[in-house]
Amino acid sequence: MKRLLVILGVAGASLSAVFVRWSTAPSLIVALYRMAFSAALLAPYVLLRHRAELRALSRREILLCLVSGAFLGLHFAAYFEALQWTSIASAVVLVDTEALFVALGTVLLFRKKLSGRAWLAVALAFGGSVMIAMVDSAAGADAVRGDLIALAGALCVAVYTMIGAVCRKSISTAVYTALVYGSASGTLLAIALLSGTPLAGYGLVNLGTGLGLAVFCTLLGHSVFSWGLKYLPPAFISTVKLLEPVFASLWGLALFGERPGVWVLLGGAVIICGVALYTRCGENG
Repeated sequence: MKRLLVILGVAGASLSAVFVRWSTAPSLIVALYRMAFSAALLAPYVLLRHRAELRALSRREILLCLVSGAFLGLHFAAYFEALQWTSIASAVVLVDTEALFVALGTVLLFRKKLSGRAWLAVALAFGGSVMIAMVDSAAGADAVRGDLIALAGALCVAVYTMIGAVCRKSISTAVYTALVYGSASGTLLAIALLSGTPLAGYGLVNLGTGLGLAVFCTLLGHSVFSWGLKYLPPAFISTVKLLEPVFASLWGLALFGERPGVWVLLGGAVIICGVALYTRCGENG
């Protein structure tokens, strides 16, 4: 049952591309609404149940959470923008190259050595992303632009993941995510204000989109992964998350008639094989 719940969490997270396509507001505003609703829904629980832990946090821990949230906000802004330019399949698959950036960050920042099998996995993930980018180049400059933005989003979420790995050693999931969602909201709000993007006036459909993203994709999606880590092996969680491009492609086909090309599917399969191989390398990879 626990494994099934995690798989359902992946299905929930994959709905983000659908909600973004239904929205009519700028991608930056959609991302802001998502994180603002997520933070608002989670805040009462954390303030009531984890007040003591919040007070006990050090300045370093708070700063790390805020920086992590800033990168999460940048990730969502980039990912949602990418969906405006390229297909759901390409955007979701390219975001999964997060594993490539995490691997490189592990070597460069944490001075951890990777085995030959781990480097092979990284090469596969990178090769798959290049394959998709080359195919999309035939579709025009807009698709390539979307691919590059999606890769930037993957880099941002990789930084978020690496900082989160440090924070979660001493901070509970509830407190960490509450601070991260709040910081992500603040980051997106600042970007919107600096860019002169209006914050309101987009109608109820976009408020509903933001709420749907918060409930289904954040609280019932990504938060389920954190819950599952208490009961299931991390390797299982990481591997199952690779199903997100599959679910997203199915949503795109069923709801928008988007048929991913053969080479996009092949590139996605290569990325999934690479990330799965890297996951199997374990902590000693």
